[in-house]
Amino acid sequence: MTELLENLTDHPGGAPQGATSGDLLSHVLAQVRLTGDRVFSHALAELEPLDLEAGAAHVVIVTKGTLRVEGDEREPVAVDADDLVLFPRGPGALRLAASEGLTEVVVCRFWFDPESLRGMTFALPRHIHIRRAEGAGWIEGIARFLLIEAGDVQPGAALMISRLIDLIVIRTLRTWVHQGRATGWLGGLSDPRIARSLKAIHAAPMQRWSVAAMAGIAGMSRASFCDRFTALVGCPPLRYHNEWRLRLARDMLARRDARVGEIGLRIGYESEAAFSRAYKALFGHSPRVAYAVLNGPGPA
Repeated sequence: MTELLENLTDHPGGAPQGATSGDLLSHVLAQVRLTGDRVFSHALAELEPLDLEAGAAHVVIVTKGTLRVEGDEREPVAVDADDLVLFPRGPGALRLAASEGLTEVVVCRFWFDPESLRGMTFALPRHIHIRRAEGAGWIEGIARFLLIEAGDVQPGAALMISRLIDLIVIRTLRTWVHQGRATGWLGGLSDPRIARSLKAIHAAPMQRWSVAAMAGIAGMSRASFCDRFTALVGCPPLRYHNEWRLRLARDMLARRDARVGEIGLRIGYESEAAFSRAYKALFGHSPRVAYAVLNGPGPA
C-alpha cells in the first residue's frame, strides 16, 4: 500500500495530529534561515513592468488583475488574482509585467542565509507559482494581514514582517511539495519510499549509514534506490547524509556547543583535519573560521 506523506510524520509524546515537532519537512525547513525587511503594495498600469531588486528573493501576491512572468525556457506564466509566485533567487532575467488592465500586487522582499541553503536554494526552480485554488484560501488572507502589518508603526513591526515572510515562504514550499511538482531535496519528500530514507537520515544523522541500509528502509534495491534518490534529491544518498551532518555541525558551531575538534568527532569524523577538509569543501571556509565569525574571539 502506498503511504501518504502525512504518515511519515512522527508525533512524539502523544502529540496531536497536526503537530509539527516530528515532521520531516519542518525539520529540513528549520535549516532555512531568511530575513524579510519590506512589504509594499503596488498598482501597475496595463503592460507596466514590475521591477524587483536583483539581489534579493521575493514573494509576489497578485490582489487584482494578472501579472505575466516570462523570459525563461518555459511558457509565459499568468499569475492571476489571489495567486502567489515565489522567486527564491530573485527575478534574474525574468520579466514581470501587468497583463491587460490594472494589476495590483503585494511584494515581500527577503534574503536567504546563503550558507544555510547551499545545495537547497539552488535546487529550487527560478520561480514557484501557487494558484488560488492550490492555496486553499490562505494566500488571500495572509495578503490582507501583510498589508495591515506593513502599515503598523508600533515597536516590533519589523520583526512581525520578517516572521510573516518566513511563514509565507515555508507555507509556499510545503504546498509545492504536496502538489508533487517539487524537485531537488524537496522533491525527495514527494516520494514515500525516498521520504522514508530521508526521515531515517534526519532521525539519526550521526549514524554511519550505508547505501544498503538506506535502500532497505526505502524497500528498494540498492541500484534502484540510488538512481531514484539522486534523481529526486539532486545528489547521491551518502553525499546528502554527509552534507546534512556538516550543516548540523555548523549549527553546533553557532551555538558554541563544543570546540571544533569535539564537534567533528561528534558528527562522525575521526579527526579534526578530516572534519575541516569536508567542512571547507562544502562551505568554502574552515570550521575554525566559522566559529570565530559566528561567536567572536575565543578558544576554538
